[in-house]
Amino acid sequence: MRRESLREYVGGALWVMPFSAGILALLVANALVRIEPVDEGFLGRLAFQGSSADARAMLLAITGTVVTVIALVLGLSVVALQLTSTQFSPRLLRNFLRDRPNQVALSVFMATFAYCGALLFSVGVGPEPEAYPRIAVNLAIVLLFASMAMVVYFADHLSHSLQVEAIMRRVEGEALDVIRDSPTDVDMDPPSPPPWAVEIPADSSGYVQTTHPELLLPLAIEYGVGVALTTGVGQHIADGSAIALIWTPSPDDPVPDLEKFEGAFHADVGIGFERTQQQDSAFGIRQLVDVAVKALSPAVNDPYTAVQAIHHMTAIFGALARRPLGPRVARDPEGPAVVVVPSRVFGQYLAKMCGLVRRYGSSEPNVMTALLRLMDHCAQIARTDPARLDALSEQARLVLEDGVRDIAQPADAVQVIEEEAELQQRIASYRMALR
Repeated sequence: MRRESLREYVGGALWVMPFSAGILALLVANALVRIEPVDEGFLGRLAFQGSSADARAMLLAITGTVVTVIALVLGLSVVALQLTSTQFSPRLLRNFLRDRPNQVALSVFMATFAYCGALLFSVGVGPEPEAYPRIAVNLAIVLLFASMAMVVYFADHLSHSLQVEAIMRRVEGEALDVIRDSPTDVDMDPPSPPPWAVEIPADSSGYVQTTHPELLLPLAIEYGVGVALTTGVGQHIADGSAIALIWTPSPDDPVPDLEKFEGAFHADVGIGFERTQQQDSAFGIRQLVDVAVKALSPAVNDPYTAVQAIHHMTAIFGALARRPLGPRVARDPEGPAVVVVPSRVFGQYLAKMCGLVRRYGSSEPNVMTALLRLMDHCAQIARTDPARLDALSEQARLVLEDGVRDIAQPADAVQVIEEEAELQQRIASYRMALR
């Protein structure tokens, strides 16, 4: 769990890679200043041919230029973050902070500055100022050209990464990765905590980021108890509220050592100040819904962007429709011990997404039609699951009712009516095939 939390923090921290590159540059500079090329040798012909004063002036110019470039890059990054937050969604900021090309660009600039700054301690100073590490100065020139190339690359990458299509494509890819790696130990009829279950309080407030029932199961087996978390991944929990319930096979059995269970929960259930996509399949949907809702607001009036967001959510919901969804259950095959982690079912994912987009876009026929086509795609995949077909049918009915009520011109609502009727007929045929 500590490694998992550290990996998530390092991936989203904008300072870790640049600082690491700066430290590495200092170590490389310390090693290269010890190389003394022979003037007649191959290294001597490659070494910097100017005087120590020339080398020192060049290093000073490089450090000053790189500092200016770093300030420019950070300023552009702040503008990009502000634009993304106000125009699309504040929940997209972490995507830019985790953007690897941005971290690499800052790392090159930091390495160049640290390396040239370190060489200033060895060039043009000391009892013999003309004896300076010429090979080390060569690498400073290489880093200068690398930094200039990185400026051009960063400008190109930033301009492309601000395009709404690129933003949504990245969110879709990350969400699909989470769904692809999601566990399959799902049980639609998990055991319920009995009335004598004991509460385990949370030690902090925040969002549940990760859960690992397989890590809690050995402790449950040791005491022969059942354990059920009260909060699933992506949901908020307050300090002191019940994070889990523990129960013995009968009310007369002794209560287990609660301090041991509290320590286990605090170690094996990750709680942070923000939602992450480590195990949260709904977070990517939440980000795309934010983009769609913001595009449908009166201040923006961009329904096509909302339709694009629904297109990307179609791929995510198609992947969800292929996966087993529901509460996660880890059991002891030889005893009563069990660990239950609540999780969303397909209908809950669908209702959360359709509800928000439907309420804000009910007057736009293209948005309503895109929602119905998303559900049609899911129905074709989940045709053998009656519960998911029921959820799709219910959401299609709500889309039709809101669309017919809010679309101003009856002629504009014809397409929505026809799409909903075709979808309901298709769902009915899938139900008939199951009988």
